[in-house]
Amino acid sequence: MAAHDSLDPTDPYARSAQTFPILSAEMMARIAAFGRAETLDDGAMLFRRGDRSVDFFLCLAGGIAIVDTDAEGREHPVHTHGAGQFTGELDLFNDRKVLVSGRALANTQVVRVDRAAFRRMMAAEPDIGEIVMRAFILRRVGMLRHGEAGVALAGPGHGADMGRIETFLTRNAIPHRRIDTDRDPDAAGFLECFALVQDDLPVVVLQGQVLRNPANAALADALGLATALDPAHVHDVAVVGAGPAGLAAAVYAASEGLETIVIEAIAPGGQAGTSSKIENYLGFPTGISGQALAGRAQVQAQKFGARLLVSRSVVRIECEERPLRLHLDDGATVQARAVVVATGARYRKLNLPRYAALEGNGIYYAATAMEAGLCAGSEVVVVGGGNSAGQAAVFLASHVEHVHILVRGPGLAATMSRYLIDRIEASDRITLHPFTEVTALEGERSLRGLEWTDRRTGEAERRAVGALFVMIGAEPNTGWLEGCVDLDPGGFVRTGSGETFFCSSSPGVFAVGDVRAGSVKRVASGVGEGSVVVSAIHRYLEPAAE
Repeated sequence: MAAHDSLDPTDPYARSAQTFPILSAEMMARIAAFGRAETLDDGAMLFRRGDRSVDFFLCLAGGIAIVDTDAEGREHPVHTHGAGQFTGELDLFNDRKVLVSGRALANTQVVRVDRAAFRRMMAAEPDIGEIVMRAFILRRVGMLRHGEAGVALAGPGHGADMGRIETFLTRNAIPHRRIDTDRDPDAAGFLECFALVQDDLPVVVLQGQVLRNPANAALADALGLATALDPAHVHDVAVVGAGPAGLAAAVYAASEGLETIVIEAIAPGGQAGTSSKIENYLGFPTGISGQALAGRAQVQAQKFGARLLVSRSVVRIECEERPLRLHLDDGATVQARAVVVATGARYRKLNLPRYAALEGNGIYYAATAMEAGLCAGSEVVVVGGGNSAGQAAVFLASHVEHVHILVRGPGLAATMSRYLIDRIEASDRITLHPFTEVTALEGERSLRGLEWTDRRTGEAERRAVGALFVMIGAEPNTGWLEGCVDLDPGGFVRTGSGETFFCSSSPGVFAVGDVRAGSVKRVASGVGEGSVVVSAIHRYLEPAAE
C-alpha cells in the first residue's frame, strides 16, 4: 500500500484486513479449482491500465505490484499483493478499462482465473465472493478518496462546465484529482506542463491525453465506460434509466437469469443519486447518500451479469415489431424482447432572466459535498418544499453561513416528511420564508446575489448569496416514447392494474418509478416497483420461450 498521510478509520487504506485481505489456505485451494497455476518472470505485466476484461489473480508466492500512473505519466505504488492476496477492483465486474497496472515481482507464483471462471467462482463460493466484493468496493473508495488512477480535472472552480464534468466523474465513481485554476498553487505548473491557456479550460488529462471541455459522451468513451454494442444481438431486457427503479429492475432481472442491459444518460442514481443523505430508506438507520446507494446497486446488478451503458440516451423506440428496437443518441441501436422504462424526470427550472447563463455557476439542482464546498461560508437559498429540498437544507446548514428556504405556499407540512421539518425548525442556521419566490438574479460569470419577493405584501429583498438550489419538482422524461405508449396529460406513462400493473399500452414495454403515472415519488417505492416488475416481464416472455 502506498504511504498516505493522516489515515483515519474511515479510510479504506487503514482497513487493510478488509481492503487487502489474506485468504486462508483452504480458500486459496477452492479458488485454484477455478483457474490455473503460473510462474511469472520478474517484471512480467499481468495487466496494464486501459486494458479491458482482465483476469483475476491470486498470489501464491512472491508479489504483485499494483501501480497507478498519474496524469503526467509518473508511476506511483498503490499496493503490493503478497501470498494469499488477490488483484482486482470493481472493473472486474464489467468490460470497462481498468484503472491501474499489475506487475509481477521476483519469484512470483499465481493462480490465474479468467473472467468467465471468475463469475462462476463468485456465484459458487459465496463466502469468498463476499470477501472479494467488499475488498473491490473498498479499493475503489480508496482510489476515489486519494485521487488515484491518473485522471486530472483542471479549470475554474465555479465554472459551469467544470461542475458538469466533476459531477459526471464523481457520480460515475471515477477517481480524479481536481485542480482549481483560480486557487490551486499547482495550477500554473500544470497548465505550463501541457501548454494550456485559459481558453482551453476546463480540461481532463488522462494518460497524457488532453481533453478540452469534453462532452459527457466523449469523456465516457475516453475513460472506457462505454462498451461495444452488437446491433443484431437481442437482449432479454433493456432497462432505460439507472435510478433506483431502473437499478432494482436490473438487479432482479439479471439475478433471475435474464440477459439485461441498462442504458443511462448521465450516471447511475437518477435524482436520488444527487441526495446528500436519505434517512428514511429502510435498513439504513443512520442514512445513506444517494450516490452511495446507487453505487452499491450498480455493482450488485453487474455482479449478476447486467451490462451498464453510461452516457448514452435513448432518443426513439420502435415498438411496432418484435423484438423492440431502441435508437441511441450516438446512432447505435439496441434490441430487446422487453423494455423497462425507468427514465424518471428532469428538473423543473425557474423562469428568470439570466437563469440559463448561471446554471452550474451558482444555480444547482443537487446539494452534495461538491456544491457545499463551492459555497462554504456564504448564505444560500433553497427553493422548494419537498423532501429533496429539506434534505439539502439540513445538509447545507453544516457547511454554509445560513440557509434560506423559499416556498410559494404557507409552509412545509403538506409536502415534507415530519423528521425533516423538525430538524429545520430546530436549526438556527435555517430560515423558512413562506409565500416567497425568487424574482431576480445577479451576477455575470457566476451567481452573486438574488432578489426574493413576498407574494402577500409585494415586498422585495435583495440578498448576497453563494448559491441557489432549485428543487421544485420535475417533469417526466418520456419524449422518446412518442407514438409508442399512452401518456397521461402530464406526460407520465399510463400503466394497467392487477397482474398488468406495470404494463404500458404497448406489449413488452413496462414502466416503473417516477416516470409511471400515479407512482409515489419515493426511493423505496421506486425500488419496490423495479423489483416487482420482473415477475410481469417473466409472464410476458414465457409464451415466446415455449
